[in-house]
Amino acid sequence: MIKVLNAGLYTTIQDFGRFGVQNYGIPYSGVMDKQSASFSNAILGNSLDLPVMEITMLGPKLQFETKTRICISGANISPKLNNKIISNNKSILVEAGDVLSFGKLKKGFRAYLSVQGGFKTENVLKSYSMYQNITLKSSVEKGDVLKIASFKDSVMLANASIKVADTYLETNKLEVAKGPEFDQLSEDQKKYLLSNTFSISKDNNRMAYQLNEVLENTLKPIITSLVKPGTVQLTPSGKLIVLMRDCQTTGGYPRVLQLSESSINILSQKYTGQIITFKTNIL
Repeated sequence: MIKVLNAGLYTTIQDFGRFGVQNYGIPYSGVMDKQSASFSNAILGNSLDLPVMEITMLGPKLQFETKTRICISGANISPKLNNKIISNNKSILVEAGDVLSFGKLKKGFRAYLSVQGGFKTENVLKSYSMYQNITLKSSVEKGDVLKIASFKDSVMLANASIKVADTYLETNKLEVAKGPEFDQLSEDQKKYLLSNTFSISKDNNRMAYQLNEVLENTLKPIITSLVKPGTVQLTPSGKLIVLMRDCQTTGGYPRVLQLSESSINILSQKYTGQIITFKTNIL
C-alpha cells in the first residue's frame, strides 16, 4: 500500500489505455509517454503495460506502507527517498515507512513511477487508466491509499542495468504523416506547416496540445469523422490542435497531420512556451 501525503500537480494511474470501446465515445487514455513508462516497468522486470503512476511537473509525496521495489523514468523531477536524492532509471528497494518526494523539474515534463508487480487500483473496461466519469476518480488525491502488488524477494532483476536512451526528452522534432485532409491545403500552407516552428500554448493537457501560431485556414469543416491520439486538427481560426491520449473519438475539424507514436511521446514531455517542428518527407 502507498499513502498519498501530497498529490502533486496532476498525478494519475495509467496503463496503455482502453481499447475496443471507442465506438461508445470512450477515449483510449493511457500513459502520455509510452516509452518512459515502458522503461520504468522493464527495469523492474514488469510487463511493459502494467499500470504506473504518471507524474506531471510537480511530483507527489508518497509514504510506502510495505516493502517493494520502485523505478522512476521520464522527466527528472529531482526525486528523493527519505530526503536523499535518487536517480531515474534505476531499481530501488523501498522499505515500509519510506517516503518518496520530488523537487525541481530539471528535464522533461512527465515522470513515471513503477512498482514491482504494478499498481492494483480500480480496473474499468479492462484498464487501470484514470479518466473522469469512467473511473471513480480522475486523478490521485491527498489521503488516497493505493494498492500495489505484494513484494517478492525471488523476482529476478535481470533488466536492472538496462541502458535507457532518454535523449528524446530534449528533441523538438515531431515525425508526422499526412492527415486525411492534408492534400486540401495549398502549397503555401503545406510549406508553412512543415517548415515553420510552433510554440506550445498554455492550453495543453492530456486531451490536447494547442499551438500558438496561426495557419490561415481556407478549408471547409468536415463531416464529423474519426480522430485518435496524434491527430493534428486545423480549427476555423487557424490554430492547430494536437490531440493527445484523452482526446475525443470524433471531430469536425480538418485533420491535416498525424503524429507517429514516438512523436506523441516526445510532445508529452513538452510544456508551455517550448518549441516544436513537424518533420516529414511527404512533400
